[in-house]
Amino acid sequence: MTSQVSSPAEQADGTVVGEQRTVAGTKDVRRLDRVIIRFAGDSGDGMQLTGDRFTSETASFGNDLSTLPNFPAEIRAPAGTLPGVSSFQLHFADHDILTPGDAPNVLVAMNPAALKANIGDLPRGAEIIVNTDEFTKRAMQKVGYAASPLEDGSLDGYHLHPVPLTTLTVEALKEFDLTRKEAERSKNMFALGLLSWMYHRPTEGTETFLRSKFAKKPDIAAANIAAFRAGWNFGETTEDFAVSYEVAPAATAFPPGVYRNISGNLALSYGLVAASRQADLPLFLGSYPITPASDILHELSKHKNFGVRTFQAEDEIAGIGAALGAAFGGSLAVTTTSGPGVALKSETIGLAVSLELPLLVVDIQRGGPSTGLPTKTEQADLLQAMYGRNGEAPVPVVAPRTPADCFDAALEAARIALAYRTPVFLLSDGYLANGSEPWRVPEIDELPDLTVRFAQGPNHTTEDGTEVFWPYKRDPHTLARPWAIPGTPGLEHRIGGIEKQDGTGNISYDPANHDFMVRTRQAKVDGIDVPDLQADDPDGARTLVLGWGSTYGPITAAVRRLRRAGEAVAQAHLRHLNPFPPNLGEILRRYDKVVIPEMNLGQLATLIRAKYLVDARSYNQVNGMPFKAEQLAAALKEAIDD
Repeated sequence: MTSQVSSPAEQADGTVVGEQRTVAGTKDVRRLDRVIIRFAGDSGDGMQLTGDRFTSETASFGNDLSTLPNFPAEIRAPAGTLPGVSSFQLHFADHDILTPGDAPNVLVAMNPAALKANIGDLPRGAEIIVNTDEFTKRAMQKVGYAASPLEDGSLDGYHLHPVPLTTLTVEALKEFDLTRKEAERSKNMFALGLLSWMYHRPTEGTETFLRSKFAKKPDIAAANIAAFRAGWNFGETTEDFAVSYEVAPAATAFPPGVYRNISGNLALSYGLVAASRQADLPLFLGSYPITPASDILHELSKHKNFGVRTFQAEDEIAGIGAALGAAFGGSLAVTTTSGPGVALKSETIGLAVSLELPLLVVDIQRGGPSTGLPTKTEQADLLQAMYGRNGEAPVPVVAPRTPADCFDAALEAARIALAYRTPVFLLSDGYLANGSEPWRVPEIDELPDLTVRFAQGPNHTTEDGTEVFWPYKRDPHTLARPWAIPGTPGLEHRIGGIEKQDGTGNISYDPANHDFMVRTRQAKVDGIDVPDLQADDPDGARTLVLGWGSTYGPITAAVRRLRRAGEAVAQAHLRHLNPFPPNLGEILRRYDKVVIPEMNLGQLATLIRAKYLVDARSYNQVNGMPFKAEQLAAALKEAIDD
């Protein structure tokens, strides 16, 4: 989002400002400028689906939004336990927003575990909707409740709405030929209907979705729709919900255009398809399923009509090996993975550096090390992307900053790979991959021209006048070598991981040649054309906040809070991490203090200190969750005052 519209709802104390009106014959309606809702329950309760549907309807309504899905790594975690809680948080507003929000205004808790796991994040006065049917003695004891929190006064500081969701759902579906267990599965749709009534969300899209999802089981579709409508009607008729809420469309937050809700992985997938079309090359994905990157494989497998081929390999090494072979054959080649998979792919990435072939390595970062936290987010693969290969093997690194920006980052990574004949790292993370926001669908003429020219014939004349093909004769501007498609007459050449002779590509063990080739490959990466970094500094600040990747939203929200409080603070955000923008050093020297928030232990800060000799201060978090804006604002205020 580019709009800088602020709102009273974004005050540092988290206050939500609204106005109330009464419509004749109806309940009171309160106007809000933003709301943060969190759905929470067992991993089998359908919280992700519920949140996704609420998000889709909110996007169609025209609100700006940001989401934070949070779910266990297990396919089916133990029911009713704290580790098994799955949640989906949605922040939507009538103005430009940047994060999923710090603290929910509304919590929908489907069982005691969901309540206990999330109550600590709620501010006093928040609304809590609980499914009372699940608050049995055994279920409460399982999570450490000695007495019912619904009755012991511990929730007196909140607006509690006890609702027997399961009972009401079963009652609403009694006319359907379903077992009680089958009927209970629709309780998430009842909750979705209730929340849709509370916040005046459209309903047509959800009903259409349910008919499509259960097209082969029309009775199940009808039951879910009935539960959804029952939830809506319950909100309309019950006395427990005396007020509903309106959040107007974010009319000023979006430039004109066609918009849709999109997740980071979906935007990245579309970006790869767009890049292949703009390059007029077939797209090949060689991949092995791994959380949180698997959605890209799933999505690209749907687009054979755009010349996309997907190959689900038996392991990470085979996936990248196939992708590199496809690059040799003239495809826009991609391999997707997360941190542990990058470690396995490192040798083949080094081979791609040696062969100087275009290859996109998409790393959707997650908590580590080893298996770590598969469904949680982290930014701790930066140094691995920079240096995680044997020998001097430089690789460009690009990082998107928001879910929608994953589309543009994919195009940029493809541009660099194709123009400079090099593997490129695209560093997204779990927060961006699973989160979503509105995305303006670009026009075709807005996309970059990525057209590639393959080698067609001899490119060098020997001393005796013979015209030959040299596979390592370089473009004088990009230092890229020719891309020769196998089978082209006269362009036969040797490939492999052993060092090549400059120009001819013959095997060479000559020390001077190796030194030259190493330095040339480094110079090629160092010389990549990247735009200057833009610093946002309206007040002539002395402190700069420098970020990269998914910290953009929390950093920008924190900076806005500080500026509203009268603080002067500058902000800059890196997309290109190797090479850095050419003016980065000059920007850093303008400021007395440089603060770098990262979801790692200071990896970008280490690079900045080493390259620019700047005493950059790290502010770090590695708990598997994104920064909160209030948390960052407090840390930055402390740095400014220090």
